[in-house]
Amino acid sequence: MKTLKLIVITVVLLLSGVISLQANFFSNFFVYIKNNITKTIHSSQYDFYLPVKTWHSRFTYDQNLIDYYNEKPWGAGFGKSYWNDGSNWNGIYGMAFKDSHNNWQPIFGYGWEKTLRPLSNKNFHAGLGYTVGITSRENWDYMVSPVLLPLASVGYKALTLQLTYIPVIAHNLGNIWFAWIRIQF
Repeated sequence: MKTLKLIVITVVLLLSGVISLQANFFSNFFVYIKNNITKTIHSSQYDFYLPVKTWHSRFTYDQNLIDYYNEKPWGAGFGKSYWNDGSNWNGIYGMAFKDSHNNWQPIFGYGWEKTLRPLSNKNFHAGLGYTVGITSRENWDYMVSPVLLPLASVGYKALTLQLTYIPVIAHNLGNIWFAWIRIQF
C-alpha cells in the first residue's frame, strides 16, 4: 500500500510540474507574440502584398476540378512589418484575392518568420515560420474561420516571395500552395 501511495504522489507531483511548465511556456509564448504585434503596429515599415499563384496538387485532385479551379489569385493586400533584433520578421496584414472558385476571399492575420541570411550578401534572406489569422470564403457562406498555416520565404532587400501550404484534408480538399510577393516600403 505504501508503494502505491508513493507512486500516486510521484505521478501527481510530476504531472503538476509538467502542467506548470506548459502553463509557463504558453504564458511566455503569448507575451512574446503580444509584444511583437505591438511593436509591429508601431513600426514605420509598410508592406504591399500581391498574390501571384495558387497551385492544387495534381495527384490529390480530380482532373475536372484542376481544369475548373482558378490558380491565378488576383488581388492585393496591405500590412505592416517589424524586424526584431534577431532579424526575425513579424507582420500584420490584410489581403483579398480570388480563391479557387474565382470568388473573393479576405484574410487578416499575423505572420512570423525566423529569417536567415545565408550568403555573404546580407541583402538576401530566407525564412520559415507561421501565420495565424482569420479568413472567410464564399463556399463556406463567408463564415469567419481561423487560420494557422506554415510560411516560407526568399527575398532580396525589400522584395520577398512568401508562400504557404494548406495541408491535405481529404481527396479534392487541401494540398494547395499559395504564393504572393511582399514589397516593403
